[in-house]
Amino acid sequence: MSLLLSSLLPLHHPSPPLTPPPNPAILHSTTAALPLRRRLNSKPNHRLPLSFRSSPSSLTRLLTTTRSSSSSSSTSISSSMPLHLSASTSQLQDRFSYSSAFWPAKDIIAWNVDVGDGSCFLYASRDATLSVTDTGIQGYDVKIKLEPGGGLPEKVVTKFPHIRDYRAFNLPSADLDVKSLVKCQLAVAAFGADGKCSTATGLQLPGVLDELFSYDGPLGAHYSENAVSLYLWAPTAQAVSACIYADESTEDPLEIVPLKEVDGVWSIEGPKRWEGCYYVYEVLVYHPSTLRVEKCYANDPYARGLSPDCKSTLLVNLDSDGLKPEGWDKLADKKPTVRSFSDISIYELHIRDFSANDDSVHPDFQGGYLAFTLEDSAGVRHLKKLSNAGISHVHLLPTFQFAGVDDTKKNWKFVDNKVLEKYPPDSVEQQAQITSIQDSDGYNWGYNPVLWGVPKGSYASNPNGPHRTVEFRKMVQALNQIGLRVVMDVVYNHLHGSGPFDDNSVLDKIVPGYYLRRNIDGFIENSTCVNNTASEHYMVERLIIDDLLNWVVNYKVDGFRFDLMGHIMKTTMVKAKAALHSLRKESNGVDGSAVYIYGEGWDFGEVANNGRGINASQFNLHGTGIGSFNDRIRDAMLGGSPFGHPLQQGFVTGLMLQPNGHDHGGKDVEAVMLATAKDHIQVGMAANLRDFVLTDSKGKEVKGLEVLAYGGAPVAYAQCPTETINYVSAHDNETLFDIVSLKTPAEISVDDRCRLNHLATTLIALSQGVPFFHAGDELLRSKSIDRDSYNSGDWFNRLDFSYNSNNWGVGLPPKAKNENNWPLIKPRLADPSFRPQKSHILAAVDNFLTVVGIRYSSPLLRLMTANAIQARVRFHNTGPSWVPGVIVMSIEDGHEGVPGLSQLDPNYSYIVVIFNSSPTEVSFASPAFRARTFQLHPLQVMSQDKVVKNSSYEAASGRFTIPAITTSVFVERREN
Repeated sequence: MSLLLSSLLPLHHPSPPLTPPPNPAILHSTTAALPLRRRLNSKPNHRLPLSFRSSPSSLTRLLTTTRSSSSSSSTSISSSMPLHLSASTSQLQDRFSYSSAFWPAKDIIAWNVDVGDGSCFLYASRDATLSVTDTGIQGYDVKIKLEPGGGLPEKVVTKFPHIRDYRAFNLPSADLDVKSLVKCQLAVAAFGADGKCSTATGLQLPGVLDELFSYDGPLGAHYSENAVSLYLWAPTAQAVSACIYADESTEDPLEIVPLKEVDGVWSIEGPKRWEGCYYVYEVLVYHPSTLRVEKCYANDPYARGLSPDCKSTLLVNLDSDGLKPEGWDKLADKKPTVRSFSDISIYELHIRDFSANDDSVHPDFQGGYLAFTLEDSAGVRHLKKLSNAGISHVHLLPTFQFAGVDDTKKNWKFVDNKVLEKYPPDSVEQQAQITSIQDSDGYNWGYNPVLWGVPKGSYASNPNGPHRTVEFRKMVQALNQIGLRVVMDVVYNHLHGSGPFDDNSVLDKIVPGYYLRRNIDGFIENSTCVNNTASEHYMVERLIIDDLLNWVVNYKVDGFRFDLMGHIMKTTMVKAKAALHSLRKESNGVDGSAVYIYGEGWDFGEVANNGRGINASQFNLHGTGIGSFNDRIRDAMLGGSPFGHPLQQGFVTGLMLQPNGHDHGGKDVEAVMLATAKDHIQVGMAANLRDFVLTDSKGKEVKGLEVLAYGGAPVAYAQCPTETINYVSAHDNETLFDIVSLKTPAEISVDDRCRLNHLATTLIALSQGVPFFHAGDELLRSKSIDRDSYNSGDWFNRLDFSYNSNNWGVGLPPKAKNENNWPLIKPRLADPSFRPQKSHILAAVDNFLTVVGIRYSSPLLRLMTANAIQARVRFHNTGPSWVPGVIVMSIEDGHEGVPGLSQLDPNYSYIVVIFNSSPTEVSFASPAFRARTFQLHPLQVMSQDKVVKNSSYEAASGRFTIPAITTSVFVERREN
């Protein structure tokens, strides 16, 4: 599979069926358990209260309000499910399950039909009783004739490009009360000249909701000296009440209070005594998934606290002094300094992985926030080493409220590790026991969003009350104090729940059909996993930006990694960055300009090729300063892509030089593949800059944008170095050590595999751009070759900061995602020669700290501009006569008082880095390096790696000699 294809697919999410069922009621089952305490005794089929059914004056003013069934007809055909004039009544009735027409602006309905000589009508039913009979549409309160128009106006096409070819039907503007109509069941029907209905469908409302109800005022709970006020945006709701509870376990509410609506925003001012109580919104609203008016119970989308069972929202004032650790308000002044975003390096870590198996951590703190606050645990000591070497940011996998892990620890199930340890390293027993409880244990990566703005309760020592808030703050403060800024992994591209009754559904209960992106038939898009969100809608974008601001202002988070960022619109990302960077210490308590954002810029699904607007994909983000993951350098180093053949080799894993028996197409093909991989890596090492000029493997001078991936797309996409996140492994897919062990020949030594692991990390650490490391790469971390450990429990995800084990050979990885590869995995796990010893792990840690230290020993390895990289960085050993398996990079500095390059580094005037992935010693000479004074970098001279110390330089010939599977860094010191 081509390198490009890795950009088209998500990397870590479980994969439900992507094709929605023909009836959305199946997708959103009305038999699911109610997400509220059962004491409310609510039923799933509540109708409108009688007072609403009695024709309010706002509706009686609507045009054409006759309640007859007489109508015109049409010969039109719906694009999504063609129905001819002979369509049966039952077929037409089924069409109400679809929402294939759009209300994109107040005066326009967009529908892909041609009524010809017929006519088209909009119908509204206050209590959702629309039906189709032999004589037409029945059960409506309002009927409005639509006038056929031409094409859609540009403003509609820009916002909804996927319906650009739809026909516009004009709504009469006189006395049209749209704000009342959107609270009803809505449908449009087309009729032929013979008066027969040819097709009908429901409506998608986000366009008209954005036009009429976009809102920038307060939302959520707000606290004053004497009151607690609630604000909820719910323009389609017919009634909203707040159920107030004294505590998280009380059966009966203290009170149920109705909220009042003004222009789609429902609000109430309550007494100060509400603070510390819990509440749930009761929302009466038409839901398109059930075709009924439903009574939904939901948490506040702007919740800042939750009950332990996640069924109600805690009224918690985050500004309360009692929730602030000592020194919290002054933390902004004590944060680790970052000179520029080019100085950032990122260490990706899962909160539970960090300490769940650390015996030096108190059991009450294991796997949680407070483990980071300990000063002398094995994990904290390791983080201090990373910080001292230069790592600047810890990227924490999702820490918001997600599904898949019960917040109450006493409900968890466990396996007996002592029993698992007795099974052979290639046994099926470990995975069988882990998967039997995997949905009831304490482990999940967390890419199942329920509420974005609340810390996950399972990581707190006590999920009740405000403990999770206090402990999250203590974690951030503790990490900052050891020199590490904190990146939060955010998942705004999808939500775990939808429909009116799903326990994990929130937004889709409050404004059904708005927050979740739907296809042209009205079914929820699922390309990201499930329930894709739609940031192209105003209030979705606003919620995302408000949530980011919440985490920065209230929790002093230092950066964000966006999961599947390509499914978010570019405008949303640009606005988010601007909003964050506008924050000031004087007014907001944080320096927003120091917040760095990056994410996965994959371009696939319904948003591919800007299908829903200009999305935040790799090729759209240049010039924004927003980083995106560089899968090109990853795939060139490892071979193929995560979705290709598991034995396909790359630059680091032995392609051509250490063949593993996989058929790559012959020696000539392998030579071309290896040379192409080197080109891709060199572009990546130059920060993947579009305009960086280098000599490719054919000897041609090209720009990064002109170097093509196998699919024909450009390799380079960045305009500045901080727009590139270079990485070779992440939480997705196999760990670096596992993939090296899988792809390299079975007969090579574990010593060589460990050196290849280190070679890969050095390629990332010494590249321009932002380096990114998966936690444990520096420990030779293994997950027993599990390719997707999101729900594989602590057993397969273990990190050992005592350096005694790398977790290799703990059983065959879980069957669901790995069974096809078991025949390749089993003999490797069974072979004791594959297992690293403690000495290997200690050497790997030392080597990693050394290379990170080298990166931070010179600003030349962290250049801040594209111009500086182009002027100073050169690649040698290029063209068709290159030495296979060797990359030679030089970085030149200027001299004070000498015209030309400015001087950046007070210590070194020239750096040469040579990567030798071949299994033999190599020599490389160039006239450019003659008569210089290069020496091996002092950190490598002082390191414990005896092999690298055999690297040498000969001034007379400009020749470097590099040992097998080694990265050597040579520096030219300035004269004192």
